[in-house]
Amino acid sequence: MSTGTALVTERGVLDGLLASLTQTAGSLVSTQPKWLTTLRAQALERVGALTLPSTHDEAWRFTPLATFARQSFHPLRTPTALLPGDIKHLHIEEVTTRLVFVDGVHAPQLSSLKPDAGLAVGTLASMLARQASSIEPHLGQHLAFHDALFAALNTAFLQDAAVLVVPRETTLAAPVHVLYISTQPDVASHPRLLLVAGAGSKATLIEDYVALHPGTYFTNAVAEVALGANAQVSHVRIQRESQQAFHMASCAVSLGAASRYHSASITLGGQISRLDLKVLQSADAAECALDGLALIGGQQLADTHTFIDHAKPHGVSRQLHKCIVGGAAHAVFNGQVMVRPGAQKTDSAQSSRNLLLSGKAQVDTQPQLEIFADDVKCTHGATVGQLDSDEVFYLQSRGLSEAVARNLLTYAFGAEVINRIPVASLRRQLEQTVLEQTTGQP
Repeated sequence: MSTGTALVTERGVLDGLLASLTQTAGSLVSTQPKWLTTLRAQALERVGALTLPSTHDEAWRFTPLATFARQSFHPLRTPTALLPGDIKHLHIEEVTTRLVFVDGVHAPQLSSLKPDAGLAVGTLASMLARQASSIEPHLGQHLAFHDALFAALNTAFLQDAAVLVVPRETTLAAPVHVLYISTQPDVASHPRLLLVAGAGSKATLIEDYVALHPGTYFTNAVAEVALGANAQVSHVRIQRESQQAFHMASCAVSLGAASRYHSASITLGGQISRLDLKVLQSADAAECALDGLALIGGQQLADTHTFIDHAKPHGVSRQLHKCIVGGAAHAVFNGQVMVRPGAQKTDSAQSSRNLLLSGKAQVDTQPQLEIFADDVKCTHGATVGQLDSDEVFYLQSRGLSEAVARNLLTYAFGAEVINRIPVASLRRQLEQTVLEQTTGQP
């Protein structure tokens, strides 16, 4: 394909999405506050100026988007009439507060917004009237979209969002489940999520993407998480989309003084999936732990980019990212840790561990450290390999077949990340999924 043809195709997929946006722009301007309208206008301007990332861009060099560029997507036209019983299998046992979106549109009949210790939760439209002072300083303020096409596209489409505001010194008794369900092919949705955790609060958030069909569609997600001083947040992100879906996601986290943030990100679905996770230590003595697992096969491509920005002293970060790659799939991990001048006493450790299940499977991993302070303790490392033949032999010597021995070891490799998820029933669900998928890998 010539450069000129590629550009036309690329603008085709973007212009098709933007054309649908202009159809609703008038009604949005009349119903949204001025600051939000301005934010969307700024994002729309950037979308017009930016182009699709290509393999010539360093951050996308292992993630070609030519297949995505040839697609045609549209917003939801006719909603799917789901009943509560249709999604019962997606419920999480410990959850009492659930916010559900179907093909990008809020589904109140499927949601359950039971009050929990003063938690304010709802859609952006419903929350602006009572929580505007908590929303405006954070929505669109933590994730920069100036040079990020997909984040800008999401912000340009920012009509609604899942919003959670946890009051200061409040501990939520149960996790909150934000569930995004795809039911139709060829639909583009732009999920948005904002969590504001007040000083001294504690909360667990489950951000969950699922499909009820095997078709091709586009999910373009953005999440922003702001932790006040001494707040503690556990953030579980599960991407189990259709195997033909395109999933682009960005998450930006801001850490207040002495706050604690734990992220567990599980990637299972998607033809092409991408997660950009950025954590900013904006005050002293904040800590974060980022755990990730990508389990893919066939022709899937899963790309994870993380950036931990230690901008203040006494920060602590721990990161463990694992990939299990079968078939002709391709996993990418780029993990950058920045220690800025003055961020003394930083303690950071990063590990990328990758398991190849076939001769055609690929992993590209690049852990990075950039250190501009002299009193720090920072380590990183990466491994790529196959199952240890000695371990396989040991299990065989105990009576297991070679296939069972390999499946057991593969399952154990992934279970290390899943075991860190702080929701017991969700751990059991994911353990079963990993066991089933590893057993089915060639």
